[in-house]
Amino acid sequence: MNERTAPPPLQGIRVVELGNYIAGPGTAMSLGDLGAEMLKIESLEGDMARHSGHFGHAMLRAYNRSKKSIALDLRKPRGLEVARRLIAGADVLVQNLRPGAADALGLGAQALRAAQPRLVHVSISGFPAESPSRDRPGYDIAAQAESGLMAVTGEPQGLPQKVGATIVDTATVQVATQAILAALFRRERTGHGETIRVSLLEVALNLQLANWSDYLVRGVEPTRSGDGQPLSAPAADIFRTRDGMVVISAYVPAHWVRLCETIGCPELASDPRFATNELRVANRPAMKAAVSERLARYGTGECVDLLTRHGIVVGRVRSYSDALAGEDFRASRMVIEAAPNGEVPGYTSFGLPYELCDTPRRATQAAPAHGAHTDELLREVGFSAGEIAALHEAGVVKAAVGGV
Repeated sequence: MNERTAPPPLQGIRVVELGNYIAGPGTAMSLGDLGAEMLKIESLEGDMARHSGHFGHAMLRAYNRSKKSIALDLRKPRGLEVARRLIAGADVLVQNLRPGAADALGLGAQALRAAQPRLVHVSISGFPAESPSRDRPGYDIAAQAESGLMAVTGEPQGLPQKVGATIVDTATVQVATQAILAALFRRERTGHGETIRVSLLEVALNLQLANWSDYLVRGVEPTRSGDGQPLSAPAADIFRTRDGMVVISAYVPAHWVRLCETIGCPELASDPRFATNELRVANRPAMKAAVSERLARYGTGECVDLLTRHGIVVGRVRSYSDALAGEDFRASRMVIEAAPNGEVPGYTSFGLPYELCDTPRRATQAAPAHGAHTDELLREVGFSAGEIAALHEAGVVKAAVGGV
């Protein structure tokens, strides 16, 4: 089938989100990109990202496209009544409130699934639900630190470093989405929902599976090695060209020989210092100096073309602006335009990082203003105009005023 005619895979699925920042909102939005309807329940103060400066607004734009937002005071009984009515029509609830908050509000898995056995209830936390740290607030950076990820990131003699993006939060989105899709698939077979728990710490550990596998078997602590892989060389090693930098992976014996031949120094392949992967790791500075001396004669583009022609893994080290200008970036179907949403202007963003070749891309809108759909959603779950006015008067709900 070549024509994009299939309906979105999650068409007809409704997702309610109680989320802040990235992990909860991103999980809901990934389901929305697959066709689900998304309702975002926010406090009267809103998603905490709304108060976090430029990067907070970037999070809002990135992880809240096409949602409907309702602003509720869940500390008031009427606010909880509204939330329960909204959730009663949901297939999936995603929450990453502070630990224990959902249960304290009566919106935990046990309470909601007793009333809605088909509900898929997803809780995202910093630490595992049964761990001593279960009540600690958990952000991406805490998971990076406590999982060992920071300990293996950075220069050998420098301080541990965080990864340059919110990699654990973002990976948690993908992990939680995978679990939800599995639960929905099983529900189609059995009629039963599921309780899903995901922690940032466990995701951060899973991201380092090869490192941990080696450590659990050999008992040797991984160490920081800067741009190179600790146990392989050259692998992730950066080399300067005449006008930039490239990263090269050629630690497999045949690849190392081919690299040496390609750059015109076949004698390096049998040099006693570099004859095996282990020797190249032990003599990494000398190996890098020898290869760099040759690569510095080429422009970056020439270097990439040359090594690619000979089957060597190579990548140009790009800045964001350089990546944006690159042909591969421009050709990516990830790049999408989010249409204006009320008072919120449209913007360029990323869609799904994969392609469903028989399914058209879903049109998307900008992230909603705080409470942009409050009255609409109240009407949908049966509140009359008078009741809606009374909820506003009592400070239980709030409608959007202005932008984000």
